[in-house]
Amino acid sequence: MKGRDILGASKSGTGKTAAFVLPLLNKLQKVVKKDEKVVRALIIVPTIELADQVSRTIVSFSKYLDIQTVKVQGGSKKTEQIQRLKQGVDIVVATPGRLQDFIAEKKINLEHINTIILDEADTMLELGFLGEIKQILKSCSQPKQMMCFSATISQNIKKLSKDFLNDPLIIEVSNRRDVVNAIHHRAYKVDKKRKAELAAKLVQEMGEDQVLIFVNKKDVADKLFEYFKSKDIWTTVIHGDINRGGRARALSTFKSKKTQVLIATDIAARGIDIPELPLVINYDLPEETDSFTHRVGRTGRANRKGGVITLLTILDYNAFSTIEKHLKLNVKRDIMPGFEISDKQPRQARPRKKKLSEKKGKIDYDKKRKFTYAAQKKKRQEAKADKDRRQKK
Repeated sequence: MKGRDILGASKSGTGKTAAFVLPLLNKLQKVVKKDEKVVRALIIVPTIELADQVSRTIVSFSKYLDIQTVKVQGGSKKTEQIQRLKQGVDIVVATPGRLQDFIAEKKINLEHINTIILDEADTMLELGFLGEIKQILKSCSQPKQMMCFSATISQNIKKLSKDFLNDPLIIEVSNRRDVVNAIHHRAYKVDKKRKAELAAKLVQEMGEDQVLIFVNKKDVADKLFEYFKSKDIWTTVIHGDINRGGRARALSTFKSKKTQVLIATDIAARGIDIPELPLVINYDLPEETDSFTHRVGRTGRANRKGGVITLLTILDYNAFSTIEKHLKLNVKRDIMPGFEISDKQPRQARPRKKKLSEKKGKIDYDKKRKFTYAAQKKKRQEAKADKDRRQKK
């Protein structure tokens, strides 16, 4: 409300969208003109799904205000979006690619913008949108307030804020640990060749009416989708190669509980908001802790209960241990009866317990003396061997 630049972080499902939309509407209703509408606020998001979600929120909140919102995004006809812009809008919610096209084609005027919001900024960086964002901001010439929002504040987000924000106020409502705190976690060890079989068994036996399954790659999503179909499990799938209409239909049928399972890659699942989602399954373990946090945040939203199951092959043990360490988790690793492990188990280094004196930072003098004695003994042996060699010569 004071116009400060903001770097904000809060876990998924806590209402970040409302946190920036409500003050924005309050500010705009005092300055918008019915007969002279210009784009005054720009909200940039990484995916089509998130653009849909944010624009729906704005339209809902501004129902009784004379404020117009339009989406500028891929996967929809340009002509329809251009027509809406010509009719006059106050707020634009855009994905970077389509917005940059409109700027290049002179189909949109951003000269009057005084508020810019980057939502899910971490995802935009992951998708490589940094160059597009820089070009877009050059087209916004007026003095402006900038806000950058994310689920977590990573090093990349800090760098982004230094490049674009002016002395930002940093607001971190929660850390990554809070995201997983109230969610029940389980992990099952399984042979790689039987992962799909175990995933199907979990879905069938647990009986949840909605299960979101995360995979790392598009081809894995497609193969798992076909396998679930063969097991008569009602399933939909979304990933980057599926067009906007297909992704929207898949998400809609899942939200309305017409299908039991939604299989998704991380990028395609950004912006998915499913109220009271009971279960998330990590079919593949993500490479980074932040991605794990994002997945977990799809369930247990708004203080509701949720569960997460992670499937672990022998290649995942160490990576999962790292995630547990970052999030201060301790998840028991079970083996489902009938799915006994046949893959050769890797050797995992066990951490040595520190003595109390070491924990307090004190020197272990006995150990130091033993080390010194051993070093002196080795030195004497080397000197004697050297003397023997000289005598032989």
